[in-house]
Amino acid sequence: MSKINFNHKRAKLKNLLGIRARLALLALLLVAPLMLDRVRTLEDSRAKQLAHAAEEFAALAAHSADAQREVISSVETVLKSAGYIRASAGGIGKSCEILRASVPANMPWIRSLMFLGSDDRIQCSTNNAYVGIDLSDRPYVTEARTRREFVLSDFIVARPTNTPVVMAAYPVAAINSETDSVVLAAINLDWMSRIMTNYGGRAGVSSVLVDSAGTVLAAPLDQASMIGRSLDTVPPMSAIADKALSYDESSGSISFAAADGTNRTISFARIPGTRSRLIVSIDEAKVTAAIDHDIRTAYLQLGFVCLLVLFGALVGAEKLIIHPIDVMTRMARRFGEGDWSARVAKNKLPAEFVPLARAFNAMAAQLSQRERDLVATNDRLMVMASIDMLSGLANRRGFQSRLDFEWMKAQQYDCELALLMIDVDHFKLYNDTYGHPEGDACLTRLGETLSGIAADTLGFACRYGGEEFCLLLPNTGAPRAKEIGEIVRAAVQDLRLPHATSSHQIVTASVGVACTKPSPALRPGDLIEAADAALYAAKHSGRNTVVEHGLARASDGSAEMAMAS
Repeated sequence: MSKINFNHKRAKLKNLLGIRARLALLALLLVAPLMLDRVRTLEDSRAKQLAHAAEEFAALAAHSADAQREVISSVETVLKSAGYIRASAGGIGKSCEILRASVPANMPWIRSLMFLGSDDRIQCSTNNAYVGIDLSDRPYVTEARTRREFVLSDFIVARPTNTPVVMAAYPVAAINSETDSVVLAAINLDWMSRIMTNYGGRAGVSSVLVDSAGTVLAAPLDQASMIGRSLDTVPPMSAIADKALSYDESSGSISFAAADGTNRTISFARIPGTRSRLIVSIDEAKVTAAIDHDIRTAYLQLGFVCLLVLFGALVGAEKLIIHPIDVMTRMARRFGEGDWSARVAKNKLPAEFVPLARAFNAMAAQLSQRERDLVATNDRLMVMASIDMLSGLANRRGFQSRLDFEWMKAQQYDCELALLMIDVDHFKLYNDTYGHPEGDACLTRLGETLSGIAADTLGFACRYGGEEFCLLLPNTGAPRAKEIGEIVRAAVQDLRLPHATSSHQIVTASVGVACTKPSPALRPGDLIEAADAALYAAKHSGRNTVVEHGLARASDGSAEMAMAS
């Protein structure tokens, strides 16, 4: 049942994949690569555009980080200069006068400079509003005194002006350990944001400068609303906050799927000497929106062109191919049903089918003659199929046919039938020693010898297979059969064919003899098995000998094989 279902499904598949479907598929194979190449080109352009954007903004991030570093470096230089003033001026009053007179006009990112006394209160400042303010609760003051080096604070709100600033601190103790004063500078975050103007106005791109706590210190002017807010509360940046703040490297780029499902690429660069870092986030979908639209359009065009090509291929195939094939199919069916006058009208076919129609008509005219020739050839082939071309004797097929015939004949006339199984001793060694051509010549000589013995004894000789031969002896009893077996053995020995690997130094043969009187209780195969068993016994008796087995009928009617001699 499963085989029938499989054949049924295979037939349905062949119908589905008929010539129409194949022609349509061919048309698609011709057109689709062109459209797919365009899509591939657009996809490559998208990847290159995205890679270029990532490289551009990574470079901008590094450049902006360098600019921010220069700002911080200039602030550090000013603070150290003020520290030397405070350490060498000898008093706070004189130090303040020098401080107010030395504020650099070319550094607009410094809002004010101030000295902080040992009591953590501002002693003097370039902005009088800061004087007297207690900064003992500010961590950056404690850190500067402890580390005795330049320190930059996180985002803070200045108390007197309530404006967001970043404070820079430098302890005078780093110059003179006897002085516990600290020089402070308020850095203008607006000026730091101006450095990032290159990132503004670009779709899908967000950039911020954040402190160690993730608070936005600076952003492009069109994103200034983010300043002072935590990164994870800013809508454009919240999706990448965890990734952006979790890496400890000084700079780099990473791509990932953000929490909101968008594919993002972020580039980051740490500001040297600080805990701040510049972060640029690229939303891949927005950056490549235009080329994504072109890719979708290309896919739609591909679908439309494929449908158009399919329709054209089907219409053209129906008229130019399917119809002529149907005409020729009808003629072939009529011819197969016996209408020998069926011919294809060539004037109704396209020019490409005319040679095929001529060939069909010529075939129809010659088929009758070919049929007669085929019958004669089959007769000759039947004869050739029963002959072994090497030995010239009948082959196994011819032997089986003759055995069946002689078996029925012996059963009909109640006479005996004998069979000799003959095998060349150590023939494999003969082939290995002298080569297969000499082995074939040996078998040919044995075939000629057996053919002569068969003619003398009215027997039927054949090559049973390989180096094994048979001699079928009708109306022959066991004594005579064994005698003929000795004749065969001696005839092979008398050929004196050299066989160096045999103990006799010449080619010899072992013969197994079986004889029986066919009856309904026996079958032809029993005679073959008995002769084969006798041959096996001859092989184990030293070879170059004749052994005979007999077939006897048991009391229960079955056939049994017994050694006769």
